[in-house]
Amino acid sequence: MKKVAYDCDVLVIGGGIVGLSTAYALTRSAPGTRVTVLEKEQGPATHQTGRNSGVIHSGIYYRPGSLKAKYAVRGAAEMVKFCAEYGIAHEVTGKLIVATERAELPRLHALVQRGRENGIPVRELGPAQIGEYEPEVRGLAAIHVGTTGICDYGAVAAHLAEASGAEIRYGAGGEAVHIDRRAALGVAVRTADGAVLRARALVNCAGLHCDEIARRTGDDPRMRIVPFRGEYYELARPELVRGLVYPVPDPAFPFLGVHLTRGIDGGVHVGPNAVPALAREGYRWPVVRPRELAGTLAWPGSWHIARRHWRYGAGELRRSLSKSAFTDAVRRLLPAVDPGDLVPHPAGVRAQAVLRDGTLVDDFLIREGPRAVHVLNAPSPAATASLPIGREVARRALGVLRA
Repeated sequence: MKKVAYDCDVLVIGGGIVGLSTAYALTRSAPGTRVTVLEKEQGPATHQTGRNSGVIHSGIYYRPGSLKAKYAVRGAAEMVKFCAEYGIAHEVTGKLIVATERAELPRLHALVQRGRENGIPVRELGPAQIGEYEPEVRGLAAIHVGTTGICDYGAVAAHLAEASGAEIRYGAGGEAVHIDRRAALGVAVRTADGAVLRARALVNCAGLHCDEIARRTGDDPRMRIVPFRGEYYELARPELVRGLVYPVPDPAFPFLGVHLTRGIDGGVHVGPNAVPALAREGYRWPVVRPRELAGTLAWPGSWHIARRHWRYGAGELRRSLSKSAFTDAVRRLLPAVDPGDLVPHPAGVRAQAVLRDGTLVDDFLIREGPRAVHVLNAPSPAATASLPIGREVARRALGVLRA
């Protein structure tokens, strides 16, 4: 058989923080491994990574023993150390999780227990103690989580890209339009500019398009990405909030509710709510891509979600269309806010994996196929956990190479 000339050992599709962390881990754990990263945008981290609120999550929300719990707790400490080592803007601020209704108190106490099971320091607060941290915030009770922080994830991704030593192709040269996987020949990917790259293994970190990439590779992901847009405002009076303030989340959903987060630039983000996006990169209501929308509607899981959770969805939709309704949600935590305090801010889109039966995948999801590793669910707290996630994906990719 004719010997194949490979352009690289591992080809990573997706230049967000998980893809770049994987490239970084590959070149560090196996020096000499040739890594190429494909990113269809003109720079790194332009979608989920670059459109979040920059929070370094503690890991308090996640089921003990889950990948999210393990990687978030470990990743938060590693992210702070990484930022300090490379001079990337960051701060360990702590955060409040505030109960504003009596019905939320049992869930707040359950979070205290979960935090302790995950090894996270938690302080319980009464109404008067809330004011010591946040004078303008009101609630019946709260917990303070000291290990939460903020950072500039865009800068983290840019440093990972540089420090990985990988070849990174942006734009048309980084858009994978066709994938051919053959038993003896590895994986060949044709990009939008007509180039063909041959690799011994492929890593799929395509985020909003990860299920499509898996299918192009020839693997059945057994899930679909259903995009949810998270809409933000910026607080015109940032002095109302000192740090990070969250409501008690509903455990039935992987969303944290409308919260207040002071960013590394000093501005305060308010949000997000969560509404179905009409395109995978549908950052505004007018952005509609019929083929992508048809794919979402054709997936049985989408209809199961709608039937089970229509009341929750109706509330989110109302807050999306009505600034007054959004303001009412904020006032539960911050009574002093009024509609004039909320200035529209760019939205993000969450790549939420949904199973056929309508289950919202709540943990990170990584699956393997022949000569391929697919990261199929990595929304928040994936940025926080990106360094340990990258090592895990790299470990699996190196296993593919050895095989």
